[in-house]
Amino acid sequence: MKGILGKKLGMTQVFTPEGNVIAVTVIEAGPCVVLQKKDQENDGYEAVQLGFSDKKEKRATKPEIGHAKKADSAPKRYVREIRGINMGEYEVGQQLKADLFAAGEFVDVTGISKGKGFQGSIKRWGQTRGPMSHGSRYHRGPGSMGSIQANRVPKGKRLPGHMGSETITIQNLEVVRVDAERNVLLIKGSIPGPKNSFVKVKLTVKK
Repeated sequence: MKGILGKKLGMTQVFTPEGNVIAVTVIEAGPCVVLQKKDQENDGYEAVQLGFSDKKEKRATKPEIGHAKKADSAPKRYVREIRGINMGEYEVGQQLKADLFAAGEFVDVTGISKGKGFQGSIKRWGQTRGPMSHGSRYHRGPGSMGSIQANRVPKGKRLPGHMGSETITIQNLEVVRVDAERNVLLIKGSIPGPKNSFVKVKLTVKK
């Protein structure tokens, strides 16, 4: 297992040697700093903690500043852990860049989906609206609430509420191209989140 943190820059397209067009997502992958190595003895599990994108010290807390200084680094805006890797290959303070991956590898990308705010049941769950004429007075309602005697909403009832802004992982995405000079990965297909949002890229677990 290996992984890196990055930022979604947007989407574009590339041409294959056969002349086919592939839609790709552009990810600024690294440089990331290894902030901490967690082991079985002290933490109960093994993982490497990575940090990406410098944060101004005046916007960081004292624990964040002290934690980053142990790795001789500035505080980071995006900090995540990667498990299941060879701990001997990483050292605190080490930098990871886009050349960690190669074209043709398959990865899982985790990000936070776009927030839609508070939405009705039609947009949130794809439900069908009621008739718009003949005095029905029922147009975009959520439907029956179940038995009044139960005095509660049935568990799992699809109702209006907060939509989006959820952690989502898209699996088995192919790395089409790696630009080591610009620290950029071109990954086939779309990934969660808006432009300039942070993402975690790991070697796929199912391929």
